[in-house]
Amino acid sequence: MPWEEKRALIESTIIEMGLQDCADTVIGNWHLRGISGGEKRRVSIAIEILMRPRLLFLDEPTSGLDSASAFFVTQTLRALSRDGRTVIASIHQPSSEVFELFDQLYLLSGGKTVYFGQASEAYEFFAQAGFPCPALRNPSDHFLRCINSDFDKVKATLKGSMKLRFESSDDPLERITTAEAMRTLIDFYRSSQHCYAALEKVEEISKYKGTVLDLGGSQASFFMQAFTLTKRSFINMSRDFGYYWLRLVIYVVVTICIGTIYLNVGTGYNSILARGSCASFVFGFVTFMSIGGFPSFAEDMKVFHRERLNGHYGVGSFVISNTISAMPFLLLITFLSGTICYFMVRLHPGFEHYLFFVLCLYASVTVVESLMMAIASVVPNFLMGIIIGAGIQGIFMLVSGYFRLPNDIPKPFWRYPMSYISFHFWALQGQYQNDLLGLSFDNQSPLLPKLPGEYILKVVFQIDLNRSKWVDLSVLFGMIVIYRLIFIIMIKINEDVTPWIRGYIARRRMQQKNGIVNTTVAPDGLTQSPSLRSYVANHSTRPSRR
Repeated sequence: MPWEEKRALIESTIIEMGLQDCADTVIGNWHLRGISGGEKRRVSIAIEILMRPRLLFLDEPTSGLDSASAFFVTQTLRALSRDGRTVIASIHQPSSEVFELFDQLYLLSGGKTVYFGQASEAYEFFAQAGFPCPALRNPSDHFLRCINSDFDKVKATLKGSMKLRFESSDDPLERITTAEAMRTLIDFYRSSQHCYAALEKVEEISKYKGTVLDLGGSQASFFMQAFTLTKRSFINMSRDFGYYWLRLVIYVVVTICIGTIYLNVGTGYNSILARGSCASFVFGFVTFMSIGGFPSFAEDMKVFHRERLNGHYGVGSFVISNTISAMPFLLLITFLSGTICYFMVRLHPGFEHYLFFVLCLYASVTVVESLMMAIASVVPNFLMGIIIGAGIQGIFMLVSGYFRLPNDIPKPFWRYPMSYISFHFWALQGQYQNDLLGLSFDNQSPLLPKLPGEYILKVVFQIDLNRSKWVDLSVLFGMIVIYRLIFIIMIKINEDVTPWIRGYIARRRMQQKNGIVNTTVAPDGLTQSPSLRSYVANHSTRPSRR
């Protein structure tokens, strides 16, 4: 579709939902007011109807809206249905004006059909069943009053507290319980013309043979998906003050504090451990602050799951776009804070050593971001995610080789494999070589010869000099890729395996509840609860008949 047509479709959707007055207003977040709650609801509906779907499901689209907004939204949905599309919506306490906009009405109570037919004929149906709608009462309120057993509980509570006056009334619901009214209505519906008409329609539709309804999805190429998501993610990150800008300020403040404490550390004997502790703090606790971006990423995951279920784009394009859009911000944070720390502490001089330091810091921060992405795919709750991420990083710091030297770490589990899984271990190993190799340090006594950096690396920090520092840096960048792949795998598992597990648990519960083994076999092997994608893939290969 040409961009001009896309723009025209977007503008027409904005006008249809009455959003033209706030079209250039941000949605809002924890520190920005943004649009109102009703406008947010209309935006969420507009996003769905933007693709002009054939079948649209809406769960209480008018909930939280005032009467005027609810009428406007429902009228827009009615216009969509007149355009050859099917709109199915559950409605929350509709007004009489909103209720009149619906074509078909489906009333359920306890999983049983009370009424299914024209909404305009429901009034006559309830009157024929013996439950006419009293004068001056909203028909939709009357229907709910007849089939919702919660009203009996409220009435019993009011009678028990003597707050309900017993007055004569023509309403039959005052003389019987809701359960009795439901049984009467259900039996009346089963013998009504509405039930026969519905069964005939179902039988007529079942005779048609064809392919499974096409899920549609995005027609854009992978490159276009990645480009569009990258642009959107970059704009969101730049606007969100708490995502990177606040972290940038904190990083600068913390690195200035590090620089003042280790100011011009020098090459004295005491500076040996000072350099080690400085590197440990930078690659341990400074990178630890990267988990602060988890809440914002958890919000992004909610949007991702909704758009992913609608088939707008794939997991790969989302991961690539998030990586690319976050790269400029992480580079800015690490290069600015790393430069401040490097030159204030006066670490090993030379551009190569400076470049390695900031690249190692960038890789460490990006690894933490990738780790939190993998955690977010499993634990969407941001509080639990931060706790889990902090715990994992705490374990990684414990085996980094600073708090306990590498040769002293217990080997069965902590040395192998935990220390090699820890990105802190590789970051410190590389930075120790980058900072100490090639320098000479004073001995405890001025009479003793100077200590070369190679000796300190081997004896004091127990570093393997046979492995280059660039290898350590390469391992860090490899961990970034691994954690991103883990994120993709977890998304795939949630899409394919989790529905099967939930279906299996639900069937087991139903079998235990009924006390018998369900021997009914669903068509096409659906008792195994496959994913929707695999179901469509299997059926799309079968020949269709018209």
